[in-house]
Amino acid sequence: QVQLVESGGGLVQAGGSLRLSCAASGTMFSARGMAWYRQAPGKQRELVAGITSGLITTYADSVKGRFTISRDNAKRTVYLQMNSLKPEDTAVYYCNSGNSYWGQGTQVTVSS
Repeated sequence: QVQLVESGGGLVQAGGSLRLSCAASGTMFSARGMAWYRQAPGKQRELVAGITSGLITTYADSVKGRFTISRDNAKRTVYLQMNSLKPEDTAVYYCNSGNSYWGQGTQVTVSS
C-alpha cells in the first residue's frame, strides 16, 4: 500500500512561484514513476509532469519552461517547482505514483 501526502499549495499572484511536495510511504518508491496532475473546476484531470525511475521527465506543453519535476528517493518525495505562475494554472494538484495511487490533492490558486 502506498500513501501520498501533498503539500505546498496556496494563493500566489501571477508571476509568482510555488513548490509542491509529495511524500510517499511504502516500499519501492525509487522504482516507481511519479507524476503530478491537476484538475481545474469543470475540467478533466490532466497530466502536468511526470518523472520515471530513471529520471526521464515529461511535461504538458502548457507548463514547459515554467515547471520542473524532481524526486529525492532517499526522502521518498517528489517535487514540482512552479515558476511564472498564471491564473490558468489554478487547480487542485494531485500526486500520482505508478499510475495506481493518488494523493488527496493540494489547492493552487493564482490571482491576476
